Amino acid sequence: MGERAKLLKSQKNHRDMGIKKRSTEVSRVMQSLLDQLERSIVDGLLTSAEKSALAADLQKRPWRIDQLRQLRNHAFELVLQRARNPSAAPSMPALVKWLSDVVKMLDQVNQGAPVDTEVWFSPGSECRSALVGHFAACRKRVDICVFTIADDAITTAIRAAHQRGVVVRIISDNDKRLDSGSDIAELINAGIDLRLDDSDAHMHHKFVIFDQRWLLNGSFNWTRSASQFNDENLVATNDPQQLQQFSTQFEALWQRFA
Repeated sequence: MGERAKLLKSQKNHRDMGIKKRSTEVSRVMQSLLDQLERSIVDGLLTSAEKSALAADLQKRPWRIDQLRQLRNHAFELVLQRARNPSAAPSMPALVKWLSDVVKMLDQVNQGAPVDTEVWFSPGSECRSALVGHFAACRKRVDICVFTIADDAITTAIRAAHQRGVVVRIISDNDKRLDSGSDIAELINAGIDLRLDDSDAHMHHKFVIFDQRWLLNGSFNWTRSASQFNDENLVATNDPQQLQQFSTQFEALWQRFA
């Protein structure tokens, strides 16, 4: 097996491990929620403490509709199991109230915040302006994972965020830092935490996460030529599931390139 093939296999293994780890974490939290429902129904009352514990676990991650449906179905099944016992008739009003409270909590999670999406294209200044605007609005943290940075307007926006006290982390390609016009050295000299890939292959991502609220991702390279000449795209979304998946990928790369 050649060196490149070995590298690609190693990268695939890293991705597979990340997927397996995320799947295990989701299963653990889901089982915790199912267990909480089973403990709570014993006395037929969803207490304030139980509501708080259930809400805390529900807020740990975004939930798909099918996962919330699984929790709802489990709650109905717990009530049905007891309803089949004739001696449980006196407790049915309390059980129905318990089920109603659980369903209300799950419905609130299902509503969530509306997902917003915006799209920009180049050539032209749309993509660059969108990035600069998000850097100006950022208040706490920005995680940048891009192939190259070679646009003075974007670099100035990154430095301004850093100077305001925003925590900035950058992952970029080790080969592209040597390109004429690259701003990687300038960003390192500004004291920004930056890590480069250490492989023969390219770190070719182009995404950035602002305050864990907005993901910007697309073909758009952070270069002057991308705005002036190239046909590129950039998409912004606040979709919780995409934010989580890209954040997980960023953290995996950040650890790999430490």
